[in-house]
Amino acid sequence: MTDEKSRTLSDARSLRALSHPVRLALLEALLTGPLTATQAGELIDESPTTCSFHLRQLARYGFVEETGGGRGRARPWRLTHVGWSAPAQPDNPEFTRAVQVLDHVLLDRQVARIRRFVDAAPTYSPQWQAAARGHTSILHLTAAETAELAAAYQEVTERFRTRWAGRTEQPEGALPVETFYGVYPVDKPPREGS
Repeated sequence: MTDEKSRTLSDARSLRALSHPVRLALLEALLTGPLTATQAGELIDESPTTCSFHLRQLARYGFVEETGGGRGRARPWRLTHVGWSAPAQPDNPEFTRAVQVLDHVLLDRQVARIRRFVDAAPTYSPQWQAAARGHTSILHLTAAETAELAAAYQEVTERFRTRWAGRTEQPEGALPVETFYGVYPVDKPPREGS
């Protein structure tokens, strides 16, 4: 059964299991509810065979599970959790590297979606064109202030996510909207002793 809470990942193997574009696309597709490999393939433009393989890999690491019923590629799959987090482990180089690899795959997906929107922006209604936006700020913050800012952003997005959790109907005019937010230093870290 899907757990509405996010899963906290603490091992490099689970992160490596996610670090594939097809697996990330499958997890995203399953946000709409259970799907067979064939249904998922139609949504993400992959073959049922490819989807079946990657669903089994995601199940191996506890990201998805079979709902029961069906056979072969006609077996429905569902998420075990909605979302994940991978808190930093500065003293664990294997975990840190796995986070970096996953972050690169996620960034590639996000940038591709932003580009698709920029290219398609004129085809959206004036209301959507006005509502969609990007914003960049360079702020001078401490590490604690940076963590506070990130927590405030997460609180706002969580409020919108949970507002519709468990509902099968979306408000009229709703579209899937990706929020992309990064909080990171733009300069190299100072050298020790300077």
